[in-house]
Amino acid sequence: MDALEALVTRRSTRNYKPDPVEQEKIDKILESGRQAPSGGNNQTSHFFVIRNRDVLDKLIVMTEKAFAVMEVTENTYASMKHSINASKKGGYVFCYNAPVLIVVANRKDYGNNVADCACAIENMMVAANALDLGSCWINQLKWLNEELEIVEYLRSFGMKEDERVYGAVIIGYPATESGLPNRNLMALRGNKVTWID
Repeated sequence: MDALEALVTRRSTRNYKPDPVEQEKIDKILESGRQAPSGGNNQTSHFFVIRNRDVLDKLIVMTEKAFAVMEVTENTYASMKHSINASKKGGYVFCYNAPVLIVVANRKDYGNNVADCACAIENMMVAANALDLGSCWINQLKWLNEELEIVEYLRSFGMKEDERVYGAVIIGYPATESGLPNRNLMALRGNKVTWID
């Protein structure tokens, strides 16, 4: 698969096999993220590769608890609304039980924190597709990046005092009949292009 094909055929995967992902593949995905562009080539993103099931389960419990006490308003972003409502019902699993969660943090006082993390995560998702793995962008920990219990838990793994989560990605083998990610091209309904010649 060439780079352009890996880019345009990447789709989000929300159903995973429990199978572990080979270390060699995770290393390639991480290298893709770490080589992503960053403002001024600052390279301040901090990657937390979480494969430990107990840690994932604890994060699942903490995120559900945090969302369950929130209220939905008319201005609540649709995906966040889903997280809140699903948490109130119980059994909400923000990371779709993927075997790998890569959390990307950066300095909270750095003006390019979101952009740098976004570039890294996109690179990792494209690399996962090229390696026949599924991936999905995960926003929930970013939405909760000032939730004290979650911040302190991530600090126990080395997140610095001045860092916050600005995005995450899940990686794993898709629970599809073929075992491969969905690569159907999506119908474009937006993303308008204006040519100025």
